[in-house]
Amino acid sequence: MDRTERILEFLKAQPNDNFLRHALALEYLKINENEKAKELFLAILNESPDYIGSYYHLAKLLEQMGEKEAAISWYEKGMAAAKEVKDQHSYNELQGAYEDLVY
Repeated sequence: MDRTERILEFLKAQPNDNFLRHALALEYLKINENEKAKELFLAILNESPDYIGSYYHLAKLLEQMGEKEAAISWYEKGMAAAKEVKDQHSYNELQGAYEDLVY
């Protein structure tokens, strides 16, 4: 059983576990299942906007998919969310990626 299959098994018992959903999205990225990863990241952030780690990965994916305006928007949302929970490290990562894209 590969990692993706194991995570899917765990998700059967805990379908709304953001850690597991985020891990699955990252596995999808590794195998170029970008749409599946995007859907998962969007679901996580729409349901749990304080799940800061998913903002960077979603925005970076959108960048790679050529969806620049959407990526900018998600970087901005992520920076606001990180600021709200006082997560300076995540804020700095999001800001750096945002500035690389915008400037």
